[in-house]
Amino acid sequence: MQNIYILLLLIFFIKCGTLKFSSDPIVINNQNKGKEKIDESEKKNWFLLDLNKDSIPGMSVNKAKEELLKNKKGSSVIVAVIDSGVDIEHSLISESTWFNKKEIPNNNIDDDKNGYVDDINGWNFLGKSDKENMEYVRLIKNTSKNDSLYNIYKTEIEEVKNTSNQRIERGKDLIKKYTKYDSIIRSVLNKDSYSLDDAEKINFKTLDVLDAIDFLKFFKKNSLSIERLEGAIKYYNNRLKYHINLDFDGRSIVGDDPNDINDTNYGNPNVIGPDKDSADHGTHVSGIILSIYDNVKIMTLRAVPDGDEYDKDVALAIRYAANNGAKIINTSFGKSYSPQSDWVYDAIKYAAKKDVLIINASGNDSENINPGLNKTFPNDEINGKEIANNMINVGASTYMYSEDLPAYFTNFGSINVDLFAPGYQIYSSVPNNKYDFNSGTSMAAPSVAGVAAIIRSFYPKLKAPAIKKILLDSGIPMYNSLNNPDSQELVSPENLSKSGKIVNLYNALILASKTK
Repeated sequence: MQNIYILLLLIFFIKCGTLKFSSDPIVINNQNKGKEKIDESEKKNWFLLDLNKDSIPGMSVNKAKEELLKNKKGSSVIVAVIDSGVDIEHSLISESTWFNKKEIPNNNIDDDKNGYVDDINGWNFLGKSDKENMEYVRLIKNTSKNDSLYNIYKTEIEEVKNTSNQRIERGKDLIKKYTKYDSIIRSVLNKDSYSLDDAEKINFKTLDVLDAIDFLKFFKKNSLSIERLEGAIKYYNNRLKYHINLDFDGRSIVGDDPNDINDTNYGNPNVIGPDKDSADHGTHVSGIILSIYDNVKIMTLRAVPDGDEYDKDVALAIRYAANNGAKIINTSFGKSYSPQSDWVYDAIKYAAKKDVLIINASGNDSENINPGLNKTFPNDEINGKEIANNMINVGASTYMYSEDLPAYFTNFGSINVDLFAPGYQIYSSVPNNKYDFNSGTSMAAPSVAGVAAIIRSFYPKLKAPAIKKILLDSGIPMYNSLNNPDSQELVSPENLSKSGKIVNLYNALILASKTK
């Protein structure tokens, strides 16, 4: 009986957010480099590892769970994922999918009177639509040739056209070369399956064999495969066929007026989308969150097509999340033009009033996104002034604690990027019960969302701005000298983000326990 009383008392204290830690925070000497090479055994979970223990700049998730959270349970947290859709049938995600208890499934009635019929797991604002134009393509359709903006939009289209054609040809060339060199090695070894080590052990190496080995090394070093190259070719073909095609209209099938924020009677409750392949991105994002913390319910809001999202969908998705219990929103998407940005800003401020923390990907253009420079949307500033204190903008870091710590593609900014998080070669769920590696600030944002979910779980009384401050203050310092993703010149960590840090769960828990 006494043991039961103690257990109930412990649960009470945890639920009330009074979990205290006497441990010292992790201290890092940012003059010392980490591992030069990551082991195969570490590739799938490196973002969960600890710099001091493993020499890999992960988020100390495993360390925190083993040393601070063992045998402790917090409250469940709803995390909204605004994305391309999520495969909620995936074994990693199915048991952690948000269920709207106020709605009766499949009765074609809006039981909870929230404006969305049968929204059991969230809402699909795109309906059966999948492909879309880029925003500047939608804009140029309604812009006079005499308008100065017309040539700006036209230049964007031409650049995408040229880049896409070049990369399609490059992808085809790499596939052709791989097929050739793979055939040479298989012929010499007289077997269909072989490793790079097998190829290097060939005794008599002709020039063809040497060329083949060099190419296969290049292939492996860059994590290439025929499947990945074919996927890239498909992506760039879609850029030509849909993204910049002036004759394509991806919105007509949705049936709403995208320029009327009050026209909300559209979409459907199928949060996977028209097919599971289109839910690849959102499924990967959701898996990252759940890999960090499984006491989470994923609320899926499908608003991101293959192309640029509409401001209307983003604004309504944020409001849906805030109105239906989400405490964290992950926004792993972005674009360079936002004609109805005021709708999104209003939604962000609305979420702030509801105490919802928004974790936002900073973008993958290797650009400085500080005020007055390169714009990426959504964001939380107008003319350099922050509109709310509930958004964290995240840059992507790699597993190399060295000058190469910032991912080569990540956006950055001493004002508009708050902190960095693992976003390079992250292993997570993809549709049809599969797993794969993906890179991007799209992966860095859910890394922070997962950490934030744990803080909200164990410290539910802490407000969104307090959690934001905790995450920025408690991160581990980035390596002392870093490659600028834009120029590759060496800069200090404070040049790349406001905090100059990588998010760290262990330190965040300790700081949260001391925050009133």
